[in-house]
Amino acid sequence: MFTPKIPPPDTAPAPGTSLVPPLTGLVHPPACTCHHTPTTPAPVPAAPPAGPAVRFTPGSLLVAAAGGTALVLVVGTVLVSMLLAVAITAASVAVCAVVLRSLLNRPNNR
Repeated sequence: MFTPKIPPPDTAPAPGTSLVPPLTGLVHPPACTCHHTPTTPAPVPAAPPAGPAVRFTPGSLLVAAAGGTALVLVVGTVLVSMLLAVAITAASVAVCAVVLRSLLNRPNNR
C-alpha cells in the first residue's frame, strides 16, 4: 500500500528523449505577399542632456533625515508595543493555567 508506484520499464520513456514530437514540415507563408521596397526609418530626435534626476538642497536633506528618523521611531514603537502585548497575554495565560491547575488538583480544600 505504501510502496511507490513506478511504471514498468517498457512504458517509461528512455532518458534523453522528449515526449513531444518535433515540429517538422511546417512552412509558414510570409505575412505580406506584396513586394515593398524597404524604407529607412525617420531619424529620432536627440534627447536632452541628462542631469541628476533629483537635486537635494541642505534643507531637503534635513527634512529627509528627520522624516527617516520619525519613521524609524514610529515603526520601533509599534513593534515594541506588539511585543509587550504578546508578553502580557502570555503572562496572563500562564497565571490562568496555574489557577486552574490548583483548582482542579485539590477540589477538597475549598
